[in-house]
Amino acid sequence: MEFGPEDRATLDRILRWRRDIRHFRPDPVPEPLLDELRAAMELAPSVGNSRPWRVVRVETPALRDQIRAEFQRCNTEAASHYRGQQRQEYDALKLAGLDRAPVWLAVFTRLDPSEGHGLGRATMPQTLQQSTAMAIMALWLAARARNLGMGMVSIIDPQRITALLQVSPEWEFSALLCLGWPEFEDDTPLLHRRGWQENTAPEWQRR
Repeated sequence: MEFGPEDRATLDRILRWRRDIRHFRPDPVPEPLLDELRAAMELAPSVGNSRPWRVVRVETPALRDQIRAEFQRCNTEAASHYRGQQRQEYDALKLAGLDRAPVWLAVFTRLDPSEGHGLGRATMPQTLQQSTAMAIMALWLAARARNLGMGMVSIIDPQRITALLQVSPEWEFSALLCLGWPEFEDDTPLLHRRGWQENTAPEWQRR
């Protein structure tokens, strides 16, 4: 299939408006819409067609409370590394959407899936984790194209989350994602608005 200028413009617009969302409305996400996102995630590329991502939808209130407490513990520890004005700026950031996001997804990577029969990962086993990352990006763009927002919670202990969710020991924690309807729309990243970090453009080198 050949794509034209309108397709490229739409993709560019989705990429620009894909933000790491922290502020959500608590409105539920309809199940058919979540089915669409799951199908979109399945379209992601993976090494050897291994499809190593595994997703746990966290709904139990007790588990959510424990994960939220884990974030708060890790966030307090992270904040202690900043001083002065930077500490004030850190404290002003909203770093998690756990309070109101209606959907929580814990994403894992299966480290030795039978699917794919090992193709493409003998010398680079990290391609399994890279495949999961690409699946997350596919999910993120598909969510944004449906006017949903998604945010990644990274200030947590992977081993603690793995233990809380009692998943297979063959699964490695990759990401905790908050998904829902954004409270407001903005194409400017939160860290830009807060003056924490502007975008930098890594150089494309030639050899």
